[in-house]
Amino acid sequence: MYSIRHLQIMAELPEHQTLGSAADELRISESALSQAITAIEKLAGETLCLRRKAHGFTLTASGAHFSALAREIIAEVNELNATFPQQEGVLRGPVRFGCFASLSPHLIPSTMQGFQHPQVDLSVRVGTHESLLPQLRNAELDVAFVYDLGLPPDLEKQVIYQTRMQVVLHPEHRLANLERPLELADLVAEPLVMYDSDPSTEHVLQLFAAQGLNPRIIAEVPQMILVSAMVGRGLGYGLMMHRPNNAEMSLEGKPLAFRALHIPETPGASTHLSAVVAITPRGVKVPARVQALIEHCRVAMADSW
Repeated sequence: MYSIRHLQIMAELPEHQTLGSAADELRISESALSQAITAIEKLAGETLCLRRKAHGFTLTASGAHFSALAREIIAEVNELNATFPQQEGVLRGPVRFGCFASLSPHLIPSTMQGFQHPQVDLSVRVGTHESLLPQLRNAELDVAFVYDLGLPPDLEKQVIYQTRMQVVLHPEHRLANLERPLELADLVAEPLVMYDSDPSTEHVLQLFAAQGLNPRIIAEVPQMILVSAMVGRGLGYGLMMHRPNNAEMSLEGKPLAFRALHIPETPGASTHLSAVVAITPRGVKVPARVQALIEHCRVAMADSW
């Protein structure tokens, strides 16, 4: 079996023209290096290095391939040593996190800013449950921040903040100035600009169906900023979860009015109450650097209200 030292020797050889130069870099004698190469060739079952007195050495095609593979393995080992274990409280390594699309403008900037672990390499992907959950299960993501709606039981959840459904209207809409919370019955005849995304669409339809209502949907759009833009032009109303940093205007700078929504609780029915949660695969230990990001996100969101 090849040792790490064997791999280090073969990884180093392409950088040199003589065994003496390679031996100096590896901090061993030239004779010891020659013996080590012979031992590696015995394990490999073929010649890896042609050695000629006074003419240096040349790697064979197999030797060059062996050296390339050895360098890849040594790089991975160095990455492991740099990441695990965490030493002296210093967190290192990659954290790949996902975020639900409509939540991303509010959560991602606050979460990435001020994360006080410079040796942790953050990367982010934005999507819906349809894309984020498979990536989480396939270990393409370490954690995902989503709404706690229709999540399967094979995921662990950590609450980031509690939230609830609210109504967004044009400020001059007849319902915008009501002093009481709005009811779905108030809205059912009004044009609804629906945010079309799994599981948001199904959740909204369930809320109406639980009261025997059928919303008047005039548009189904894939971006929440487009919902706000259409509402800002008075084309309809929207339904969205209450979020930190909610801008009370559309992308075009048109004002929006946010109003509370009251939905009576009925057994077995969907609810307008929810939470933003960090999800990880059940039974998988959350690395310290990932947990640090989750905790930072929780604090950042609390400071944003």
